[in-house]
Amino acid sequence: MTEAFITAFIVYFVVIDPIGNSPIFLAMTSHLERTKKTRIALEATFFASVIMLFFALCGSWILRYLNISEPAFTIAGGIILFTVALEMLTSKRQTRKQESTTDPASNEQSETDNIAVFPLAIPLLAGPASILSVMVVTADIKHELEAYLASYGALLAVMIVTAITLTLTVRIERFIDERATMVFSRVTAIILAALSVQYVLNGIKSLGFLS
Repeated sequence: MTEAFITAFIVYFVVIDPIGNSPIFLAMTSHLERTKKTRIALEATFFASVIMLFFALCGSWILRYLNISEPAFTIAGGIILFTVALEMLTSKRQTRKQESTTDPASNEQSETDNIAVFPLAIPLLAGPASILSVMVVTADIKHELEAYLASYGALLAVMIVTAITLTLTVRIERFIDERATMVFSRVTAIILAALSVQYVLNGIKSLGFLS
Protein backbone atom coordinates (compact mmCIF):
# COMPACT_ATOMS: atom_id res chain seq x y z
CA MET A 1 0.00 0.00 0.00
CA THR A 2 2.88 2.36 0.83
CA GLU A 3 4.51 1.76 -2.54
CA ALA A 4 1.22 2.36 -4.35
CA PHE A 5 0.70 5.58 -2.38
CA ILE A 6 4.19 6.90 -3.18
CA THR A 7 3.85 6.02 -6.86
CA ALA A 8 0.46 7.68 -7.18
CA PHE A 9 1.65 10.71 -5.19
CA ILE A 10 4.59 11.27 -7.53
CA VAL A 11 2.41 10.93 -10.62
CA TYR A 12 -0.23 13.34 -9.32
CA PHE A 13 2.34 15.84 -8.04
CA VAL A 14 4.07 15.98 -11.41
CA VAL A 15 0.91 16.44 -13.50
CA ILE A 16 -0.82 18.87 -11.11
CA ASP A 17 2.47 20.76 -10.63
CA PRO A 18 1.60 23.05 -7.68
CA ILE A 19 5.01 24.77 -7.81
CA GLY A 20 4.83 25.45 -11.54
CA ASN A 21 1.24 26.69 -11.28
CA SER A 22 2.01 29.16 -8.47
CA PRO A 23 3.31 31.93 -10.78
CA ILE A 24 0.27 31.50 -13.01
CA PHE A 25 -1.97 31.77 -9.96
CA LEU A 26 -0.28 35.03 -8.94
CA ALA A 27 -0.59 36.44 -12.45
CA MET A 28 -4.31 35.66 -12.64
CA THR A 29 -5.05 37.20 -9.24
CA SER A 30 -2.66 40.15 -9.42
CA HIS A 31 -5.52 42.68 -9.20
CA LEU A 32 -7.07 41.20 -6.04
CA GLU A 33 -6.39 41.78 -2.36
CA ARG A 34 -4.26 39.39 -0.35
CA THR A 35 -7.15 37.92 1.67
CA LYS A 36 -9.13 37.24 -1.51
CA LYS A 37 -6.12 35.59 -3.11
CA THR A 38 -5.82 33.24 -0.14
CA ARG A 39 -9.52 32.44 -0.33
CA ILE A 40 -9.28 31.79 -4.06
CA ALA A 41 -6.28 29.48 -3.51
CA LEU A 42 -8.25 27.37 -1.04
CA GLU A 43 -11.45 27.38 -3.11
CA ALA A 44 -9.66 26.52 -6.35
CA THR A 45 -7.89 23.62 -4.66
CA PHE A 46 -11.16 22.37 -3.18
CA PHE A 47 -13.02 22.53 -6.51
CA ALA A 48 -10.10 20.85 -8.31
CA SER A 49 -10.08 18.07 -5.70
CA VAL A 50 -13.80 17.43 -6.21
CA ILE A 51 -13.36 17.36 -9.99
CA MET A 52 -10.40 14.99 -9.80
CA LEU A 53 -12.19 12.62 -7.40
CA PHE A 54 -15.24 12.64 -9.66
CA PHE A 55 -13.20 11.62 -12.70
CA ALA A 56 -11.30 9.08 -10.62
CA LEU A 57 -14.59 7.42 -9.76
CA CYS A 58 -16.45 7.56 -13.08
CA GLY A 59 -14.36 9.48 -15.64
CA SER A 60 -13.54 6.52 -17.84
CA TRP A 61 -17.18 5.47 -17.92
CA ILE A 62 -18.30 8.98 -18.94
CA LEU A 63 -15.81 9.25 -21.80
CA ARG A 64 -16.77 5.80 -23.08
CA TYR A 65 -20.48 6.58 -22.77
CA LEU A 66 -20.12 9.85 -24.67
CA ASN A 67 -17.68 8.26 -27.13
CA ILE A 68 -15.03 10.91 -26.39
CA SER A 69 -11.44 9.88 -27.10
CA GLU A 70 -8.50 10.85 -24.89
CA PRO A 71 -6.88 12.90 -27.73
CA ALA A 72 -10.10 14.90 -28.18
CA PHE A 73 -10.20 15.55 -24.43
CA THR A 74 -6.58 16.72 -24.43
CA ILE A 75 -7.06 19.02 -27.45
CA ALA A 76 -10.14 20.61 -25.86
CA GLY A 77 -8.21 21.32 -22.67
CA GLY A 78 -5.38 22.89 -24.67
CA ILE A 79 -7.76 25.23 -26.48
CA ILE A 80 -9.32 26.34 -23.19
CA LEU A 81 -5.90 27.04 -21.69
CA PHE A 82 -4.92 29.05 -24.77
CA THR A 83 -7.91 31.38 -24.36
CA VAL A 84 -6.89 31.94 -20.75
CA ALA A 85 -3.34 32.76 -21.82
CA LEU A 86 -4.59 35.31 -24.35
CA GLU A 87 -6.66 37.05 -21.69
CA MET A 88 -3.63 37.24 -19.40
CA LEU A 89 -1.41 38.52 -22.19
CA THR A 90 -3.80 41.30 -23.24
CA SER A 91 -4.89 42.17 -19.66
CA LYS A 92 -8.52 41.66 -20.64
CA ARG A 93 -9.36 40.42 -17.16
CA GLN A 94 -8.12 43.62 -15.50
CA THR A 95 -9.75 45.80 -18.20
CA ARG A 96 -13.16 44.24 -17.64
CA LYS A 97 -12.83 44.89 -13.95
CA GLN A 98 -11.95 48.56 -14.45
CA GLU A 99 -14.79 49.12 -16.90
CA SER A 100 -17.41 47.57 -14.62
CA THR A 101 -19.31 50.47 -13.06
CA THR A 102 -22.82 49.17 -12.50
CA ASP A 103 -22.17 47.34 -9.24
CA PRO A 104 -18.46 47.16 -8.38
CA ALA A 105 -18.87 45.03 -5.26
CA SER A 106 -21.08 42.51 -7.02
CA ASN A 107 -18.84 42.36 -10.09
CA GLU A 108 -15.71 41.84 -8.00
CA GLN A 109 -17.35 39.09 -5.99
CA SER A 110 -18.53 37.39 -9.18
CA GLU A 111 -15.11 37.58 -10.78
CA THR A 112 -13.46 36.22 -7.64
CA ASP A 113 -15.78 33.22 -7.65
CA ASN A 114 -15.26 32.68 -11.40
CA ILE A 115 -11.47 32.73 -11.11
CA ALA A 116 -11.54 30.08 -8.40
CA VAL A 117 -13.54 27.73 -10.60
CA PHE A 118 -12.25 28.79 -14.03
CA PRO A 119 -9.46 28.84 -14.98
CA LEU A 120 -7.70 27.92 -11.71
CA ALA A 121 -9.60 24.81 -10.59
CA ILE A 122 -10.17 23.71 -14.16
CA PRO A 123 -8.31 23.49 -16.46
CA LEU A 124 -5.17 24.69 -14.61
CA LEU A 125 -5.11 22.35 -11.58
CA ALA A 126 -7.58 19.75 -12.79
CA GLY A 127 -6.42 19.91 -16.39
CA PRO A 128 -6.45 17.28 -19.14
CA ALA A 129 -3.17 15.70 -18.00
CA SER A 130 -4.26 15.61 -14.36
CA ILE A 131 -7.70 14.16 -15.08
CA LEU A 132 -6.34 11.59 -17.52
CA SER A 133 -3.65 10.58 -15.02
CA VAL A 134 -6.25 10.03 -12.30
CA MET A 135 -8.33 7.98 -14.70
CA VAL A 136 -5.34 5.90 -15.80
CA VAL A 137 -4.09 5.23 -12.26
CA THR A 138 -7.50 4.17 -11.00
CA ALA A 139 -8.10 2.08 -14.11
CA ASP A 140 -4.92 0.11 -13.38
CA ILE A 141 -6.23 -0.82 -9.92
CA LYS A 142 -7.61 -4.35 -9.91
CA HIS A 143 -10.48 -3.86 -7.49
CA GLU A 144 -8.30 -3.89 -4.38
CA LEU A 145 -9.53 -1.74 -1.51
CA GLU A 146 -6.03 -0.88 -0.27
CA ALA A 147 -4.94 0.21 -3.74
CA TYR A 148 -8.01 2.43 -4.10
CA LEU A 149 -7.35 4.01 -0.69
CA ALA A 150 -3.70 4.58 -1.61
CA SER A 151 -4.65 6.26 -4.89
CA TYR A 152 -7.32 8.53 -3.40
CA GLY A 153 -5.15 9.28 -0.38
CA ALA A 154 -2.25 10.28 -2.64
CA LEU A 155 -4.55 12.56 -4.64
CA LEU A 156 -5.84 14.29 -1.51
CA ALA A 157 -2.30 14.63 -0.16
CA VAL A 158 -1.14 16.34 -3.37
CA MET A 159 -4.11 18.70 -3.29
CA ILE A 160 -3.30 19.64 0.32
CA VAL A 161 0.28 20.35 -0.72
CA THR A 162 -1.09 22.44 -3.60
CA ALA A 163 -3.27 24.51 -1.26
CA ILE A 164 -0.33 25.14 1.06
CA THR A 165 1.94 26.07 -1.86
CA LEU A 166 -0.51 28.59 -3.33
CA THR A 167 -1.18 30.11 0.09
CA LEU A 168 2.54 30.53 0.77
CA THR A 169 2.93 32.10 -2.67
CA VAL A 170 0.43 34.79 -1.68
CA ARG A 171 2.46 35.58 1.45
CA ILE A 172 5.77 36.08 -0.35
CA GLU A 173 4.23 38.10 -3.18
CA ARG A 174 4.59 41.34 -1.20
CA PHE A 175 8.34 41.11 -1.60
CA ILE A 176 8.01 41.28 -5.39
CA ASP A 177 8.10 44.65 -7.16
CA GLU A 178 4.85 45.60 -8.94
CA ARG A 179 6.56 46.28 -12.27
CA ALA A 180 8.38 42.98 -12.02
CA THR A 181 5.02 41.30 -11.38
CA MET A 182 3.58 42.84 -14.56
CA VAL A 183 6.51 41.60 -16.62
CA PHE A 184 6.31 38.22 -14.94
CA SER A 185 2.60 38.05 -15.72
CA ARG A 186 3.26 38.51 -19.44
CA VAL A 187 6.06 35.94 -19.44
CA THR A 188 3.82 33.49 -17.59
CA ALA A 189 1.07 34.05 -20.15
CA ILE A 190 3.47 33.17 -22.96
CA ILE A 191 4.54 30.01 -21.14
CA LEU A 192 0.91 29.08 -20.52
CA ALA A 193 0.14 29.63 -24.21
CA ALA A 194 3.02 27.36 -25.16
CA LEU A 195 1.77 24.74 -22.69
CA SER A 196 -1.72 24.89 -24.20
CA VAL A 197 -0.33 24.45 -27.71
CA GLN A 198 1.67 21.47 -26.47
CA TYR A 199 -1.56 19.90 -25.17
CA VAL A 200 -3.10 20.31 -28.62
CA LEU A 201 -0.01 18.86 -30.31
CA ASN A 202 -0.02 15.90 -27.94
CA GLY A 203 -3.66 15.25 -28.79
CA ILE A 204 -2.98 15.47 -32.53
CA LYS A 205 0.05 13.22 -32.13
CA SER A 206 -2.08 10.64 -30.33
CA LEU A 207 -4.36 10.60 -33.36
CA GLY A 208 -1.40 9.69 -35.54
CA PHE A 209 -1.13 12.91 -37.54
CA LEU A 210 2.29 13.85 -36.12
CA SER A 211 5.33 11.67 -35.75
